[in-house]
Amino acid sequence: MKCVVTGATGHIGNVLVRKLVESGYEVKAFIRNSEKADYLKDLNIEFCYGDVRDIESLRNAFNGSDIVFHLAGLIDIGNGNKKLMYDVNLKGSRNVVQACKECHVKRLVYTSSVHAIPEKKKGDIITETKNFSENLVKGTYAKTKAEATKYMLNQLGDDLEIIITHPSGVIGPYEYIPSNLGQLIIDCANKKIGAYLNGGYNFVDVRDVADGIIGAAEKGKNGECYILAGKYVSIKDLMHYVEELTGVKAPRFKIARWFAYATGFLSEIYYKIRNEKPLFTSYAVYTIGTNSNFSNKKAETELGYHVRDIKDTIKDTIDWFIKEGKIKLK
Repeated sequence: MKCVVTGATGHIGNVLVRKLVESGYEVKAFIRNSEKADYLKDLNIEFCYGDVRDIESLRNAFNGSDIVFHLAGLIDIGNGNKKLMYDVNLKGSRNVVQACKECHVKRLVYTSSVHAIPEKKKGDIITETKNFSENLVKGTYAKTKAEATKYMLNQLGDDLEIIITHPSGVIGPYEYIPSNLGQLIIDCANKKIGAYLNGGYNFVDVRDVADGIIGAAEKGKNGECYILAGKYVSIKDLMHYVEELTGVKAPRFKIARWFAYATGFLSEIYYKIRNEKPLFTSYAVYTIGTNSNFSNKKAETELGYHVRDIKDTIKDTIDWFIKEGKIKLK
């Protein structure tokens, strides 16, 4: 099977490319430039250069392909460039659909996010839905993902099958450019964090997500959505897992979430001045207090999806960051 992966240099993207190659797929990696492709150069894949905002570059990449895995997107948990996020996440996704149709691609697997799914009240189990709207979610990232998912489902037809996956908070090795969560683990292991916040989220191993996406391509039903979630872990427990694995004491001082939420905007400015990734923006603080009780039963039943123990994921993540020189233990 010939396939294209947009966003191939991202965390999920590069792991997906590796697993597709291992599974015998003929892979094209659609990337913006060659600067971030070094860690894929040893794989037997073809590189296509372009931008999801440029439909002509998508046509060139998709031509002759059977499946497109659309992962390219802009993630920003702060007050970033809203216009750019809409251009990439929503307009870019529209371009991907159009290019798929013009190039006679048979199947499109779109990686959305659990953030696109409307939140339920505390204690309720969150399952798949087809009711997506930017008015039902909070935050620019969630709004763009919700609108892109809605658009995808409105484009269903006999000429193109579309399957949607919704990963939760992704964690794991092969994270060449640390996310906010990855940076949290790095800073915790390097003893750069002095306090923790109440709350937590549903975290999932990036390798399990990649397997779930391939499962969606091979077994998923046209027009269906699949939640690829893992397990809820509190921020406190996450830091204690890091302590168990590294011997570095986790912070014992707790910051009230209301205070962190109120000062989140100032925190973003501070980290921007220092040219560093902010760990807790106002949106991040809001998110770790929301209901993240996601069910992955549908993916388990229909795709054969399964997840590994979160402690194994954190261990592999720490080992990866040590190997990359981002965590330096005495």
